[in-house]
Amino acid sequence: MSLLERLNNDMKQAMKNKEKDKLSVIRMIKASLQNEAIKLGNKELSEEEELTILSREMKQRKDSLHEFEKAGREDLVEKLLTELTFVELYMPKQLSEEELAEIVKQTISEIGATSKAEMGKVMSAIMPKVKGKADGTLVNKLVLQHLS
Repeated sequence: MSLLERLNNDMKQAMKNKEKDKLSVIRMIKASLQNEAIKLGNKELSEEEELTILSREMKQRKDSLHEFEKAGREDLVEKLLTELTFVELYMPKQLSEEELAEIVKQTISEIGATSKAEMGKVMSAIMPKVKGKADGTLVNKLVLQHLS
């Protein structure tokens, strides 16, 4: 089942169950997918493109969450935490920190990187492998740990 079909089914279910928050998030994701399809001139997006959009939605919400926490806006923090749980339903299973560390070690040895100066090379090799399955900030932190 494609992501769009899943979203449509879940949207119908959320309407029936009167789950306003979930319905709102599903509609936002669908709108993002449709906007991207229009922008690219495609009728259907590939799985990778869908994953990119979902990752972008997650990142936007996490960034907003961080800002709202700094500003002390607990009402908005609660709302964003709820939204994040709904977006996570459509994301692939996230890698654990141990699994991610193993991928980082393996990639560093494949490239032969030895210093922080080669961080860009390592990151550009790792990110396609873990796209949508790991947070870029965590990847960055692990790469720094292994290169120092």
